[in-house]
Amino acid sequence: MKKTLLFIVLCLLNSAMNIMAQDKYEKEHNFNVAKNLETFSAIYKYLDIMYVDTLNANDVVGYGVNAMLRSLDPYTVYYPEENVKDLNMMISGKYAGVGALIRYNMELKRVVIDEPYENMPAAEVGLKKGDIILAIDDSSMVDKNVPFVSNHLRGDAGTSFILKIQRPTTGKTMKFKLTRRSIQLPAVPYYGLQEDGIGYINLNSFTTNCAKDVRRAFLEMKKQGMTSLVLDLRNNGGGSLQEAINIVNMFVPKDLTLVKTVGKLERTNKEYKTTVEPIDTLIPIVVMVNGESASSSEITCGSLQDLDRAVVLGTRTYGKGLVQARWIYPIMEISNSQQVNTIFQAAAVFRPSTTSIIMEVTSSMFLIRSPDYSILLMVEKCAMVEVSNLTWR
Repeated sequence: MKKTLLFIVLCLLNSAMNIMAQDKYEKEHNFNVAKNLETFSAIYKYLDIMYVDTLNANDVVGYGVNAMLRSLDPYTVYYPEENVKDLNMMISGKYAGVGALIRYNMELKRVVIDEPYENMPAAEVGLKKGDIILAIDDSSMVDKNVPFVSNHLRGDAGTSFILKIQRPTTGKTMKFKLTRRSIQLPAVPYYGLQEDGIGYINLNSFTTNCAKDVRRAFLEMKKQGMTSLVLDLRNNGGGSLQEAINIVNMFVPKDLTLVKTVGKLERTNKEYKTTVEPIDTLIPIVVMVNGESASSSEITCGSLQDLDRAVVLGTRTYGKGLVQARWIYPIMEISNSQQVNTIFQAAAVFRPSTTSIIMEVTSSMFLIRSPDYSILLMVEKCAMVEVSNLTWR
């Protein structure tokens, strides 16, 4: 009896000590946060008064915020009000521009048109693949990088500009007047069925409603006699987690847990399950990946692999198993309301096998021989040239 009481007393003392230690840690942490914020504010105020040049608050504080976020990880990013359009385009796939891919040509050391898309402004005025971008209105694009040229090509829908290019096939300098248009990036830029019944779907991003595009392409090819499928996720950097779940749900039964997210706060701990009946649980599937396949791409291929629903073919993937949350901070002004956005890491992702994407997928995505030789032939025939520095404009 005495031993039992002693054990209970020791347990209570241990719990009390742990609570006191936690309370002390939280107080020290809150003190350090307040002290460092006060230090930052005092330094800026002093510089604003004493520095030889006038400080631009947006630039100086913006640099400080970005440096702080870079110290955390590569994915936590600050979007000031003027860059929120870029964030919305990344999420929705919508933007206002000319409808063409541009890239940096290493040999010419110039930004060039890589692919003008059909029925979009760039194609309609006659721009061609390889055209060298020289100027936009009065701004020279010579010796500029892709982001710089991209920012000048984008703008508000309905606005116009003069694009000066050099056509390498003729050496002629040409000018085109283009009017920006609201454009929806295609999440599935290509799908098709081979004569041997092998279907191919190229999914280049997990933007809003991309699962519907994949479903539509799959059902169309199945009606045409598709007997196996290659899902190409190479160079797909990810996007919406829910869209990845919806795509996997097309091929696996209802009520299966596909992904678990584990974060610092309890509300970030979630389980994502399949919610509807699949459209096909038997068709052979190969998922193609490479070093640029990340995030939702890894969730898709990892879930299909863990559930023995697909063979993964390619090279080691990027290894980004983190869920990003969007924090919107309103800045109220006299004349208008602005918003700044911060995208930060809220949780880690775990596959059906309970392995972390970060820890496991980076070491498990390697070339796997398919038991179906015809699918390997399909992969050979569908091999795509991988070009870096591509971006939509």
